Amino acid sequence: MTDGPARGGRICTRCVMDESAPDIRFDDLGICNYCTEYLVTRDRYLVSDPEQRQRRLDALLDRVRRDGRGKRYDCIVGISGGVDSSWALVKAVELGLRPLAVHMDNGWNAELAQNNIANLVRGLGVDLVTHVIDWREYRGLMEAFFAADVLDVELLYDNAGIAVNFQQASRYGLHHMLNGTNVATEGMRMPPGWNWLKYDKRNIKAISRRFGGPRLRTFPSIGTLDFISYHSRGLRWHSFLDYFEFRKEDALRLLSDHHGYKPYPFKHYESVFTRFYQGHILPVKFGVDKRKLHFSTLIMNDEMSRSDALEALQGIAYESERLLRQDTKYFLKKMRWTEKKLEAYLRRPEVPHDHYPNERRFWEFAVGSYRRLRG
Repeated sequence: MTDGPARGGRICTRCVMDESAPDIRFDDLGICNYCTEYLVTRDRYLVSDPEQRQRRLDALLDRVRRDGRGKRYDCIVGISGGVDSSWALVKAVELGLRPLAVHMDNGWNAELAQNNIANLVRGLGVDLVTHVIDWREYRGLMEAFFAADVLDVELLYDNAGIAVNFQQASRYGLHHMLNGTNVATEGMRMPPGWNWLKYDKRNIKAISRRFGGPRLRTFPSIGTLDFISYHSRGLRWHSFLDYFEFRKEDALRLLSDHHGYKPYPFKHYESVFTRFYQGHILPVKFGVDKRKLHFSTLIMNDEMSRSDALEALQGIAYESERLLRQDTKYFLKKMRWTEKKLEAYLRRPEVPHDHYPNERRFWEFAVGSYRRLRG
């Protein structure tokens, strides 16, 4: 069951991105295009001057309060139980906003994540809406994605999570969703082939139909036309953490000291399947180790040393071999798989998402048209 880091080859001399990213390039100093592009992105989106950053935040808060006047809530904060979304909810409350916390439960929540969410909403005194997807329906969709041999099985979780936030915002007539994404710790570009378009409802339906999966009933979904419709009604998705000088270690300390938050050893450990997917399925079946991307971003923000990142990458993407064995056993039982079926799946070659009907070209056309109209 042991697996080392995903195949890599030449590695950047500044971060830890390597040739497992298919379009990586190196300059004469051995520095890669990923960390170089990231610095440009960070400077473009993050405001370093404190006064300017405060004015930008105040302008957003004014819009949220004005658009939420007379309503029960003035914004949505999607919460997974992870550090980023939890910190976003805390900051929204501290700044005097009236958020509705929204969580999507696909049946894979870690117990620690559930406890973190419960402690937060209770301590902050905010309302929580949890959308629970029927487990048989979700397992059927997962089975179809496994049979399809596509890389981004987490498209299911991410698409449903985005859809739930938009649906709740629409239900309560709200215009603003404050998301826990941020350039500081997540702004490095995802390599091509490491994930898939998160708004691709057509791909989800096509794969489910092709491999005998269920129709979407309790599964909330969002596609390009849905996004255009929501956007035309004034619903906006904000990367809320970009309005602050966000440092993950500081956020974790605040959450732990004041909100009973228990940390995870790795990013996205709030879901049992997500840690099994990122820590085992991705590196073994697809040769992708997303820790390289996460660690590289932290290195570029002086939140992690390159030597520590290189050392961590020598081991598996798990807290321990014991936890990997535990999660494997849990996965097999929950999915009703045998070890033989899992091994056969891991040995089969990848099939690209665009082998099946999808919305990628339509999405790219819509986004390009919108940008051109904005000028």
